[in-house]
Amino acid sequence: MHRALSRLTLSPLDLLAAASLVILFLFAWALSLPWLCRFWTLVLRNGIKYLALPGALGAHSYRLGAYLKFTISYPTARTVAPGAMLWWWTAGIVVLLFAASLFFSARLTPVTYLLRAVLAVQGSALVYFAVVPARFPRTPDSYLEGMVAYGIALISFVPVLFGLTYYIFDFGLMRKVLLTALTMVHLSLFLPLQILLHALVLQGSVLFMPLLYIVFGLPLEVLIIVAFYSWGMSWAPRIASR
Repeated sequence: MHRALSRLTLSPLDLLAAASLVILFLFAWALSLPWLCRFWTLVLRNGIKYLALPGALGAHSYRLGAYLKFTISYPTARTVAPGAMLWWWTAGIVVLLFAASLFFSARLTPVTYLLRAVLAVQGSALVYFAVVPARFPRTPDSYLEGMVAYGIALISFVPVLFGLTYYIFDFGLMRKVLLTALTMVHLSLFLPLQILLHALVLQGSVLFMPLLYIVFGLPLEVLIIVAFYSWGMSWAPRIASR
């Protein structure tokens, strides 16, 4: 019987093991977070240097409880409103891509809807900056700082998420540890590179900030978690392998 049709029975020992694994990962993450923030600072500093970004590194300290204190770094950049040429070039590309999507075959229907959703986000940004450009509420500095903070919060939630949705299955302790560690390490390496890419785009104009946030921000990190989870769920459980 496929596991989607079978009944899941959890013993108190299963629940205790899942809860213990979640606590263990959260404790290890809390201990490693200050060191990881120093590593991110090193990556961002070298990224700013080699990408020739005009800004410097900003810093903001956080304290959670009496013992956990860490400082996050983020690139700084001045707010550049879109000029007329950039606005019209972007609008032209959006219109051309939408027109091209009308000729996609039925086999590419998922790609068509995904592309149109992305174009809708950028199109709404174009309308906003055409009507009330001076009222845009976010600066690149606050945006990039928030992205780092949200990324840390999301990575911190991975053990809890897997504890509720993956540890309850009989995949064995080592596989659960491996999947969780791989997901958290991948996100930890991905986050500073994502921040540098966003900073590189935003140095041109804040016109693309909504697209970066809605499409290439936290949703992209969530998809990474879903991909790792799907990979882990494709493994054969211990009962099936016996």
